[in-house]
Amino acid sequence: MMQELRASMQYLTDLASAVVEASRVRPGESVAGIGPNVTGGTLVRPGGRECYPAFWIRDFAMSLNADLFTPEEVVHALLLTAGRQANEEWHTPSGSLVPRGAIADHITFGGLPIFFPGTLEDYEGQGMPWGRTPSLDDHYYFVEMAWYVVVELGREDLLSADIDGLSLMDRLSLSFSVPKVREDTGLVWCDDDDRGVSFGFTDTVAHTGDLFFCSVLRHRAAGQMADLLMRVGRSDEAATYRGIQDLVSEHLPRVFMHESGLLRASTGKSSQPDVWGSAFAVVTGALPGSVAGGVSRALCAALEKGTIAWQGQVRHVPTDWDFSEATMWEHVIGSQPKNRYQNGAYWDTPVGWVCYAVAQHDEAAAVQLTVDYVADLQRN
Repeated sequence: MMQELRASMQYLTDLASAVVEASRVRPGESVAGIGPNVTGGTLVRPGGRECYPAFWIRDFAMSLNADLFTPEEVVHALLLTAGRQANEEWHTPSGSLVPRGAIADHITFGGLPIFFPGTLEDYEGQGMPWGRTPSLDDHYYFVEMAWYVVVELGREDLLSADIDGLSLMDRLSLSFSVPKVREDTGLVWCDDDDRGVSFGFTDTVAHTGDLFFCSVLRHRAAGQMADLLMRVGRSDEAATYRGIQDLVSEHLPRVFMHESGLLRASTGKSSQPDVWGSAFAVVTGALPGSVAGGVSRALCAALEKGTIAWQGQVRHVPTDWDFSEATMWEHVIGSQPKNRYQNGAYWDTPVGWVCYAVAQHDEAAAVQLTVDYVADLQRN
């Protein structure tokens, strides 16, 4: 099995490199008739061919640790994102609010920030029904990008770079402060009046109340902010962010624990147990050790039961915890049928997280999931 695993990982590495190369959009290039790229540097889309012709912040940030981008591409992505941060509050024609400090969902080849999912280039048409506030997770993925550039690429100098009158460090602090949080728990939350996307891979789902995935992102970003602040000699502020980490870690299981052994996606609408988020919380160290161990065992049990994976791909919610016979999540936007797209389809986005979390309890099961996943890629 280990020899098969090594072969699978080599295939996956080669495929990932090829996908990144196919996804690059160099200055002056267009994709599917959209463009050209006039942002001043190479952009990397979420995929190749003619899909997703823009730069998505979260997708890029989620891919950084694969080390498949050049330093120049990463620095350009960071500075472009920082330069398109909202400098003042404004309202879209649809009635949504873009607060000061907001980070874009994606940026067009022409350099326009689009703060909401649901539209590719329509600056005036962005907003509802895709949220009354911009996607919440991008504010923390911006911090992830900066942390990678400073810590992994050694570009500490960029923290003091002036970007339209604010240093990068101050822009990061502003971004971190945008999502609404509860003072007593440190958890991100929203309601129907100011709903924002908790995580971009559920952007067609209405989650309200306390938001699990976004709170895990806040936990990680708080630690990264502390690292960055220490590098500019702001130790008191760094200690504050470490305190935020501790507060969030303490309350994640208290607020979100579900009888399945996983953690629920939210406490309001669409509060089903979240397979992706539960695994991600184990990966990032956001959960206390004993809780993380229980989540790993629950994922193993679900994997063995056949309720979360199919041919190596992973579902958002275990099949035995769907909201109803008609829908996986309680509230989806639009007319998604059950078991399609974000309402019950199987995805490869969280496979690495699930493999890591499962391996903490059953390494053989994690290896098998990896092999099954790559075999599906090779077939399809």
